[in-house]
Amino acid sequence: QCPGIEPLCLDVADWDAVEAAVAAAGPFELLVNNAAVAELEPFLAVTREALQRSLDVNFGAVLHVSQIVARQMIAQGVPGAIVNVSSQASRRALRDHAVYCSTKSALDMLSKVMAMELGPHKIRVNTVNPTVVMTDMGRINWSDPQKSAAMINRIPLGKFAEVDDVVNSILFLLSDKSAMTTGSSLMVDGGFLVS
Repeated sequence: QCPGIEPLCLDVADWDAVEAAVAAAGPFELLVNNAAVAELEPFLAVTREALQRSLDVNFGAVLHVSQIVARQMIAQGVPGAIVNVSSQASRRALRDHAVYCSTKSALDMLSKVMAMELGPHKIRVNTVNPTVVMTDMGRINWSDPQKSAAMINRIPLGKFAEVDDVVNSILFLLSDKSAMTTGSSLMVDGGFLVS
């Protein structure tokens, strides 16, 4: 359906495999980092394994893939754009989300540093920060009507996001229509953070 796009199926936490596959797949002008895990546990029950997996995927993989792609963009001497998919959870504490909220907050700051350091190379870096999105992971973690009702009641638009809501925001940040936007977080949260 998308000519010119070739998906790579990788464990993004495996730096050696990612290095080999992504380096061979270039050159790149655009990058979207969207891999994430949500290991939901109460703060007092967070395990070392859940913490490490979340750090490896939600933060470390973004850093590593972005390094590989940005180096290629710089070597080509062409402008580029990177969009990192973060979350409203980077800005608001959620019960049982200690690790998820923390890794997404770290991702927001990483994106700002990337924007500062890659800007002179004409590479823009931004995040999209959606509310709950109705993906497979979103359905698994928000299928309980009592849990979901409490969240939806805090969203002024009264619903969770659909995949297209996030995709359209990403497309905007990748496009020339956002040519002066870097280091920003685009909230796709239905107003959750203003409620």
